[in-house]
Amino acid sequence: QVQLVESGGGLVQPGGSLRLSCAASGRRFSTYSMGWYRQAPGKQRELVAAITSGGSTNYADSVQGRFTISRDNAKNLVYLQMNSLKPEDTAVYYCNAQIRGVNYWGRGTQITVSS
Repeated sequence: QVQLVESGGGLVQPGGSLRLSCAASGRRFSTYSMGWYRQAPGKQRELVAAITSGGSTNYADSVQGRFTISRDNAKNLVYLQMNSLKPEDTAVYYCNAQIRGVNYWGRGTQITVSS
């Protein structure tokens, strides 16, 4: 069983920045594919960014060029650096791990972009 704990959420003004962190349990973190998803009220959960065990990344079109996903395998951490935040980025952000076809989820952290 893998546990994921997100941190770093909060309230930020439009144009601001935040960095989310996700701490993962498990001895084989470097082999996990990791991702960040978000879910806004009344909408489906969507992929924001993902990073493979080899370090390849992909992003939703809506965040390309503004968000950066990275990982620190020595610390079992994955990050999401979010710049130039917009009100439409407001959502609950979830950390995800995909391990041998099984999805694991964190509890989520709220990001609110508002003036």
